[in-house]
Amino acid sequence: MARPVTVAATQMACGGDAAANLDRAEALVRRAAGEGAQVILLQELFETLYFCQDQDAGYFKLARPVDGNPVIARFADLARELSVVLPFSFFEAAHNAHFNSLVMIDADGRVLDLYRKSHIPDGPGYQEKYYFNPGDTGFRVWDTAYGRFGCAICWDQWFPEAARAMALSGAEMLFYPTAIGSEPPPAPPVDSSAHWRRVMQGHAGANLMPLIASNRVGREVGAASEISFYGTSFIADETGAVVADAGGADQAVIIATFDLDAVRARRLGWGVFRDRRPDLYGAISTADGGR
Repeated sequence: MARPVTVAATQMACGGDAAANLDRAEALVRRAAGEGAQVILLQELFETLYFCQDQDAGYFKLARPVDGNPVIARFADLARELSVVLPFSFFEAAHNAHFNSLVMIDADGRVLDLYRKSHIPDGPGYQEKYYFNPGDTGFRVWDTAYGRFGCAICWDQWFPEAARAMALSGAEMLFYPTAIGSEPPPAPPVDSSAHWRRVMQGHAGANLMPLIASNRVGREVGAASEISFYGTSFIADETGAVVADAGGADQAVIIATFDLDAVRARRLGWGVFRDRRPDLYGAISTADGGR
Protein backbone atom coordinates (compact mmCIF):
# COMPACT_ATOMS: atom_id res chain seq x y z
CA MET A 1 0.00 0.00 0.00
CA ALA A 2 1.30 3.45 -0.89
CA ARG A 3 0.52 6.78 0.75
CA PRO A 4 2.30 9.50 -1.26
CA VAL A 5 2.36 13.03 0.11
CA THR A 6 3.88 16.01 -1.70
CA VAL A 7 5.41 18.72 0.49
CA ALA A 8 6.84 22.15 -0.27
CA ALA A 9 9.12 24.63 1.48
CA THR A 10 9.06 28.29 0.50
CA GLN A 11 11.46 31.13 1.14
CA MET A 12 11.16 34.85 0.55
CA ALA A 13 12.43 38.26 1.65
CA CYS A 14 10.22 40.31 3.95
CA GLY A 15 9.85 44.09 3.93
CA GLY A 16 8.19 46.78 5.98
CA ASP A 17 4.86 46.50 4.15
CA ALA A 18 2.88 43.73 5.87
CA ALA A 19 0.23 43.61 3.15
CA ALA A 20 2.91 43.02 0.51
CA ASN A 21 4.52 40.30 2.62
CA LEU A 22 1.19 38.51 2.98
CA ASP A 23 0.46 38.80 -0.73
CA ARG A 24 3.89 37.38 -1.53
CA ALA A 25 3.36 34.48 0.87
CA GLU A 26 -0.04 33.73 -0.65
CA ALA A 27 1.46 33.75 -4.14
CA LEU A 28 4.09 31.23 -3.04
CA VAL A 29 1.42 28.98 -1.52
CA ARG A 30 -0.57 29.16 -4.76
CA ARG A 31 2.54 28.39 -6.79
CA ALA A 32 3.41 25.39 -4.61
CA ALA A 33 -0.15 24.05 -4.77
CA GLY A 34 -0.10 24.49 -8.54
CA GLU A 35 3.00 22.31 -8.63
CA GLY A 36 1.22 19.58 -6.68
CA ALA A 37 2.14 20.33 -3.08
CA GLN A 38 -0.34 19.18 -0.43
CA VAL A 39 1.55 20.47 2.64
CA ILE A 40 3.25 23.85 2.28
CA LEU A 41 5.62 25.41 4.83
CA LEU A 42 6.03 29.18 5.10
CA GLN A 43 8.87 30.72 7.10
CA GLU A 44 8.81 32.07 10.64
CA LEU A 45 7.06 35.42 11.35
CA PHE A 46 6.75 36.26 7.66
CA GLU A 47 4.15 39.02 8.07
CA THR A 48 6.80 41.57 9.11
CA LEU A 49 10.48 42.28 9.16
CA TYR A 50 12.30 40.28 11.83
CA PHE A 51 11.70 42.85 14.58
CA CYS A 52 13.64 40.91 17.24
CA GLN A 53 16.92 42.55 16.23
CA ASP A 54 15.99 45.38 18.62
CA GLN A 55 14.27 45.81 21.98
CA ASP A 56 11.37 48.14 21.21
CA ALA A 57 8.09 47.92 23.11
CA GLY A 58 6.31 49.41 20.11
CA TYR A 59 6.56 46.07 18.32
CA PHE A 60 4.19 44.43 20.78
CA LYS A 61 1.37 46.04 18.81
CA LEU A 62 2.10 43.56 16.01
CA ALA A 63 0.84 40.65 18.12
CA ARG A 64 -2.70 39.28 17.77
CA PRO A 65 -4.68 36.57 19.55
CA VAL A 66 -5.56 33.34 17.79
CA ASP A 67 -9.29 33.96 17.91
CA GLY A 68 -10.39 36.56 15.42
CA ASN A 69 -6.94 36.81 13.84
CA PRO A 70 -7.60 38.10 10.31
CA VAL A 71 -4.34 36.77 8.87
CA ILE A 72 -4.98 33.26 10.15
CA ALA A 73 -8.52 33.53 8.74
CA ARG A 74 -7.16 34.59 5.35
CA PHE A 75 -4.78 31.66 5.12
CA ALA A 76 -7.40 29.24 6.44
CA ASP A 77 -9.60 30.29 3.53
CA LEU A 78 -6.65 29.78 1.20
CA ALA A 79 -5.96 26.31 2.61
CA ARG A 80 -9.61 25.37 2.10
CA GLU A 81 -9.64 26.72 -1.46
CA LEU A 82 -6.48 24.84 -2.46
CA SER A 83 -7.01 21.74 -0.24
CA VAL A 84 -3.57 22.17 1.31
CA VAL A 85 -2.21 21.92 4.86
CA LEU A 86 -0.43 25.04 6.12
CA PRO A 87 1.74 25.12 9.27
CA PHE A 88 1.30 28.83 10.04
CA SER A 89 3.69 31.01 12.09
CA PHE A 90 2.50 34.21 13.81
CA PHE A 91 3.13 36.58 16.74
CA GLU A 92 0.53 35.71 19.38
CA ALA A 93 -0.96 37.97 22.04
CA ALA A 94 -2.58 36.12 24.95
CA HIS A 95 -3.74 38.69 27.52
CA ASN A 96 -0.48 40.01 29.00
CA ALA A 97 1.66 37.22 27.54
CA HIS A 98 3.18 37.04 24.08
CA PHE A 99 4.37 33.99 22.19
CA ASN A 100 6.12 33.04 18.98
CA SER A 101 3.40 30.62 17.88
CA LEU A 102 2.11 28.37 15.17
CA VAL A 103 -1.22 26.84 14.26
CA MET A 104 -1.69 23.92 11.92
CA ILE A 105 -4.30 24.77 9.29
CA ASP A 106 -5.84 21.64 7.81
CA ALA A 107 -6.82 21.17 4.17
CA ASP A 108 -10.47 21.94 4.92
CA GLY A 109 -9.53 25.28 6.48
CA ARG A 110 -9.92 24.14 10.09
CA VAL A 111 -7.45 25.78 12.47
CA LEU A 112 -6.03 22.96 14.57
CA ASP A 113 -4.31 23.21 17.92
CA LEU A 114 -1.68 25.79 18.84
CA TYR A 115 2.07 25.34 19.38
CA ARG A 116 4.15 27.97 21.19
CA LYS A 117 7.90 28.09 20.56
CA SER A 118 9.67 26.33 23.42
CA HIS A 119 13.28 27.48 23.09
CA ILE A 120 13.67 31.28 22.99
CA PRO A 121 17.06 32.66 21.86
CA ASP A 122 18.73 35.72 23.32
CA GLY A 123 21.79 37.17 21.65
CA PRO A 124 22.94 40.00 19.39
CA GLY A 125 20.37 40.40 16.63
CA TYR A 126 18.11 37.67 18.01
CA GLN A 127 16.66 39.26 21.15
CA GLU A 128 13.55 37.13 21.30
CA LYS A 129 13.41 36.85 25.09
CA TYR A 130 12.37 40.51 25.18
CA TYR A 131 9.21 39.71 23.20
CA PHE A 132 8.26 36.08 23.75
CA ASN A 133 7.30 34.08 26.80
CA PRO A 134 8.72 30.54 26.72
CA GLY A 135 6.16 28.25 25.14
CA ASP A 136 3.87 26.36 27.50
CA THR A 137 2.20 23.90 25.12
CA GLY A 138 4.82 21.19 24.99
CA PHE A 139 5.66 19.72 21.60
CA ARG A 140 2.69 19.02 19.38
CA VAL A 141 1.75 16.76 16.49
CA TRP A 142 -1.39 17.12 14.42
CA ASP A 143 -3.53 14.64 12.50
CA THR A 144 -4.21 16.31 9.16
CA ALA A 145 -5.77 15.34 5.86
CA TYR A 146 -2.40 14.09 4.60
CA GLY A 147 -0.68 12.64 7.66
CA ARG A 148 0.39 13.17 11.26
CA PHE A 149 2.87 16.03 11.36
CA GLY A 150 5.12 17.62 13.96
CA CYS A 151 6.17 21.24 13.77
CA ALA A 152 8.51 23.35 15.89
CA ILE A 153 9.97 26.82 15.36
CA CYS A 154 13.49 28.02 14.50
CA TRP A 155 15.69 27.79 17.65
CA ASP A 156 13.76 24.62 18.56
CA GLN A 157 15.45 22.97 15.59
CA TRP A 158 18.84 22.91 17.32
CA PHE A 159 17.52 20.58 20.05
CA PRO A 160 17.35 16.85 19.21
CA GLU A 161 15.02 16.31 22.16
CA ALA A 162 12.31 18.35 20.39
CA ALA A 163 12.48 16.27 17.22
CA ARG A 164 12.52 13.01 19.21
CA ALA A 165 9.52 14.13 21.31
CA MET A 166 7.50 14.76 18.16
CA ALA A 167 8.61 11.45 16.66
CA LEU A 168 7.62 9.59 19.84
CA SER A 169 4.20 11.26 19.60
CA GLY A 170 3.71 9.68 16.19
CA ALA A 171 4.88 12.40 13.81
CA GLU A 172 5.44 11.16 10.26
CA MET A 173 7.24 14.30 9.06
CA LEU A 174 8.88 17.23 10.83
CA PHE A 175 8.44 20.90 9.81
CA TYR A 176 10.52 23.88 10.96
CA PRO A 177 9.71 27.50 9.99
CA THR A 178 12.81 29.63 10.54
CA ALA A 179 14.39 33.09 10.56
CA ILE A 180 18.18 32.78 10.75
CA GLY A 181 21.12 34.44 9.09
CA SER A 182 24.35 36.25 9.86
CA GLU A 183 25.41 36.88 13.45
CA PRO A 184 25.65 40.62 14.25
CA PRO A 185 28.59 41.98 16.29
CA PRO A 186 29.96 41.39 18.85
CA ALA A 187 29.64 37.79 17.66
CA PRO A 188 32.54 36.81 15.39
CA PRO A 189 31.70 36.52 11.69
CA VAL A 190 30.28 33.08 11.04
CA ASP A 191 28.15 31.44 8.37
CA SER A 192 26.12 28.86 10.27
CA SER A 193 24.03 27.72 7.30
CA ALA A 194 25.83 24.40 6.78
CA HIS A 195 25.81 23.66 10.53
CA TRP A 196 22.12 24.63 10.74
CA ARG A 197 21.30 22.25 7.95
CA ARG A 198 23.40 19.34 9.22
CA VAL A 199 21.75 19.47 12.65
CA MET A 200 18.31 19.05 11.10
CA GLN A 201 19.52 16.40 8.67
CA GLY A 202 20.56 14.54 11.80
CA HIS A 203 17.02 14.82 13.19
CA ALA A 204 15.64 13.34 9.97
CA GLY A 205 18.16 10.50 9.95
CA ALA A 206 17.95 9.72 13.67
CA ASN A 207 14.15 9.56 13.59
CA LEU A 208 13.87 8.10 10.08
CA MET A 209 11.36 10.65 8.85
CA PRO A 210 11.38 13.44 6.27
CA LEU A 211 12.09 16.97 7.45
CA ILE A 212 11.15 20.29 5.85
CA ALA A 213 12.79 23.62 6.79
CA SER A 214 11.78 27.06 5.50
CA ASN A 215 14.01 30.11 6.08
CA ARG A 216 13.83 33.71 4.91
CA VAL A 217 16.25 35.55 2.63
CA GLY A 218 17.30 39.19 2.33
CA ARG A 219 19.16 41.84 4.32
CA GLU A 220 17.21 43.45 7.16
CA VAL A 221 18.54 46.48 9.05
CA GLY A 222 17.60 47.15 12.66
CA ALA A 223 18.39 50.12 14.88
CA ALA A 224 21.72 48.72 16.06
CA SER A 225 22.43 45.71 13.84
CA GLU A 226 21.68 44.08 10.54
CA ILE A 227 21.13 40.47 9.48
CA SER A 228 21.53 38.85 6.09
CA PHE A 229 19.15 35.90 6.18
CA TYR A 230 20.75 32.99 4.39
CA GLY A 231 17.82 31.00 3.04
CA THR A 232 19.07 27.51 2.15
CA SER A 233 15.59 26.11 2.86
CA PHE A 234 15.61 22.40 2.21
CA ILE A 235 13.77 19.10 2.31
CA ALA A 236 15.52 15.99 3.66
CA ASP A 237 14.42 12.40 3.31
CA GLU A 238 14.23 9.85 6.12
CA THR A 239 17.97 9.15 5.89
CA GLY A 240 18.83 12.84 6.27
CA ALA A 241 19.80 13.27 2.62
CA VAL A 242 18.84 16.63 1.10
CA VAL A 243 16.44 15.96 -1.76
CA ALA A 244 15.40 19.57 -2.53
CA ASP A 245 17.45 22.74 -1.98
CA ALA A 246 16.30 26.36 -2.32
CA GLY A 247 19.76 27.90 -2.33
CA GLY A 248 20.90 30.92 -0.38
CA ALA A 249 19.66 34.12 -1.97
CA ASP A 250 16.46 33.94 -3.98
CA GLN A 251 12.75 33.58 -3.43
CA ALA A 252 11.91 29.94 -4.05
CA VAL A 253 9.50 27.04 -3.84
CA ILE A 254 10.95 23.53 -3.51
CA ILE A 255 8.97 20.30 -3.62
CA ALA A 256 9.42 16.61 -2.82
CA THR A 257 7.12 13.60 -2.59
CA PHE A 258 7.34 10.86 0.03
CA ASP A 259 5.44 7.61 0.41
CA LEU A 260 4.66 7.75 4.12
CA ASP A 261 3.79 4.05 4.30
CA ALA A 262 7.14 3.12 2.77
CA VAL A 263 8.93 5.52 5.10
CA ARG A 264 7.12 3.99 8.08
CA ALA A 265 8.12 0.49 7.01
CA ARG A 266 11.73 1.58 6.78
CA ARG A 267 11.56 3.30 10.18
CA LEU A 268 10.11 0.24 11.89
CA GLY A 269 12.52 -2.09 10.11
CA TRP A 270 15.53 -0.07 11.21
CA GLY A 271 14.68 -0.71 14.87
CA VAL A 272 15.77 2.57 16.45
CA PHE A 273 12.45 2.99 18.26
CA ARG A 274 12.35 -0.69 19.23
CA ASP A 275 15.82 -0.54 20.75
CA ARG A 276 15.51 2.72 22.65
CA ARG A 277 16.37 2.61 26.39
CA PRO A 278 14.33 5.38 28.08
CA ASP A 279 15.39 3.99 31.46
CA LEU A 280 18.96 5.12 30.70
CA TYR A 281 18.16 8.63 29.48
CA GLY A 282 17.31 10.36 32.73
CA ALA A 283 20.25 12.75 32.44
CA ILE A 284 18.64 14.61 29.54
CA SER A 285 15.68 15.57 31.71
CA THR A 286 18.03 17.55 33.99
CA ALA A 287 20.03 20.73 33.45
CA ASP A 288 23.33 19.34 34.72
CA GLY A 289 23.23 15.66 33.85
CA GLY A 290 21.68 14.68 37.16
CA ARG A 291 24.73 15.30 39.32
